[in-house]
Amino acid sequence: MKAYERLLNYVKIHTTSDEESTTVPTAKREFDLAYPLVDELKAIGCKDAAVDELCYVYATLPATPGYEHATKLGFIAHMDTAPDFSGENVNPRIIEHYDGGDVALGTSGRALTGAQFAHLASLKGRTLIVTDGTTLLGADDKAGVAEIMTMLERVISENIPHGKISVCFTPDEEVGSGADHFDVERFGAEFAYTCDGGAEGELEYENFNASEATFSINGFNVHPGEAKDKMVNALAVACEINGMLPIGQTPRDTENYQGFWHLTKLEGTTEASRLEYIIRDHDLQSFERREELLKKIADVLNEKYGPGTVTLAIKEQYRNMKEKIEPCMHLIENAKKAMELAGVTPKVQPIRGGTDGARLSFMGLPCPNLGTGGYAFHGPYEHITVEGMDASVEVLLNLVKLYRDR
Repeated sequence: MKAYERLLNYVKIHTTSDEESTTVPTAKREFDLAYPLVDELKAIGCKDAAVDELCYVYATLPATPGYEHATKLGFIAHMDTAPDFSGENVNPRIIEHYDGGDVALGTSGRALTGAQFAHLASLKGRTLIVTDGTTLLGADDKAGVAEIMTMLERVISENIPHGKISVCFTPDEEVGSGADHFDVERFGAEFAYTCDGGAEGELEYENFNASEATFSINGFNVHPGEAKDKMVNALAVACEINGMLPIGQTPRDTENYQGFWHLTKLEGTTEASRLEYIIRDHDLQSFERREELLKKIADVLNEKYGPGTVTLAIKEQYRNMKEKIEPCMHLIENAKKAMELAGVTPKVQPIRGGTDGARLSFMGLPCPNLGTGGYAFHGPYEHITVEGMDASVEVLLNLVKLYRDR
């Protein structure tokens, strides 16, 4: 079975994680994909495949006799889809011999256009998979799951010699907790790759340092006719906080290695309000300065309106994996070589976000990220090509071959 055929099966299963949940996994429906994946792994020859009580799917291929001392290599992808947009009742459409032009997405009124997605012209002649415009596709990261599964099947069916290969399909990556309960010891690899990137050939080992910051504002509400020097409008203070941040440092205004503050939620009343931000920066010192500015803003406003008016809570989410990858740059060099052997041009770039690999790298499992062939994740414009997926499978196979001799 080809990778895209697996993808079409997987995306029909609703696995959106729940950012409001405190359970593990955050949504029981994630098991609806985990259990079939275990059955599929066993069917292709991974006899020890199993899902644990927290919805992590583990499996291994023992080394081919004579290759027991080869590097133990792992591959990881996540099963959940992003809660940013509906992942239920996904209805993908396959466009063969795509002409490189605009594509209407069903009857949704949405369309893929070259004006918005300049890369579309480069996909001319390929087989394009799109949504009907009412859901996301789920290629993030079911494409990664499908490609790993296809790679395993080929290694077994084609009798490709290999060292030990470990795989894991995780829950809850999209809500930032995919690595929380990852069992590195059970996984049993020395190094790994997450298959969770964009276009084939993307190779990422630098990601944002990341925190979330929450301002809680206690207002003082009195009748507006008697409010002189008394009222503290919590909503107005919230607007003041956002206005104290530097102009031009939002996601809309930044790219590449540039960091940002991103307001993700504003809610409340005159009496009480709340702002939620995510803070991102590749450079650690710059990142720490961003956190310090938020603390200073809270101090200034408490001095202005009174102690306890503004409370700030900052929670670290993940750190830049670069410091953990640089001591083992063979991971990057071999990935480049694997891509070139597959006829894919490597594109090393920073991640403007994070992956499970960032967390795992700090848990002792160095883990850069590979492209899967997809584009425009987390929304109705998500799309991928059959050829991109096929190339990504070849990259994984080449990595298996390169590390069996290392």
